[in-house]
Amino acid sequence: MRAVVQNSVGGPDVLVIADRPSPSPKSGEVLVRVHAAGINPVDGSVRAGYYPLLGEPPFTLGWDISGTVEALGPGVNGGLKVGDAVFGMPRFPKQAAAYAELAVTPADEIAPKPRTIDHNHAGALPLAGLTAWQGIVRHGGLKPGQRVLIHAAAGGVGHLAVQIAKARGAYVIATASLKKLDFVRSLGADEVVDYTKGDFTTEVRDIDLVLDPMGSDHADQSLTVLKDGGILVSLLDVHDTTRAKAAARNIRVERMSVMPDRDGLVELGKLVDAGKLAVHVAKSFPLEQAGAAHAFLATRPIGKVVLTV
Repeated sequence: MRAVVQNSVGGPDVLVIADRPSPSPKSGEVLVRVHAAGINPVDGSVRAGYYPLLGEPPFTLGWDISGTVEALGPGVNGGLKVGDAVFGMPRFPKQAAAYAELAVTPADEIAPKPRTIDHNHAGALPLAGLTAWQGIVRHGGLKPGQRVLIHAAAGGVGHLAVQIAKARGAYVIATASLKKLDFVRSLGADEVVDYTKGDFTTEVRDIDLVLDPMGSDHADQSLTVLKDGGILVSLLDVHDTTRAKAAARNIRVERMSVMPDRDGLVELGKLVDAGKLAVHVAKSFPLEQAGAAHAFLATRPIGKVVLTV
């Protein structure tokens, strides 16, 4: 099979196409013929060596998968059969090797692909969608009518988080740069804030839940707009001083990392098929152009970038 491999860490040019032996599913696993593989910021960090989740190269990147079941390993049940369309984010943060024609995944870490979208869009959904879902619903415990602040709302996680929060009855305030404000409004955000104009804390107040992808000093700023007793969900590390300030105001701080989650995938699929959640694909690239896809992602486009196989 064809797969994208890297033999050293570095820039996008370290990603090369190569022939590799086709994998075989073991007990409890499924072999998936990959039709699309989403690219996420974590992929670029691992590629460059900033976030060594996979150890030293060689390895194959990628966690987002949409495709069809090619073969079932021993003991697989749950209604899966050869030819089924599935999607998921298997094995994260271990190697899933999604940038390939074939990938092996635990059967309980994939779900039926949403019926109303193609593989290209389904392949863009799992990691960003599960991050948004777990952050807002599992960690944040969002309730209807609450005021939610979502940062970087035009990004992969952010644009999905806005829609999920709206679908669950929240009042959504979202930050984005000036050129992306109209896109964020189109997602249903009740208020949008241009973070490039200055300090967002002067325009936002009385927030029940913040989803912050930046952590550190930015999380400290986000703390100031939360109500006492609110919740701050951060995708990156938070200063100890921020946690101390939060504790003094009975604010709960959650530092989350996305996990494989079949139930979450099913919920995302329901929202998609109900017309309440749409993943925006900024651009698709063939598998052979993985390096170009990584370079494009570094320009911070709206939504997601996808490899088509």
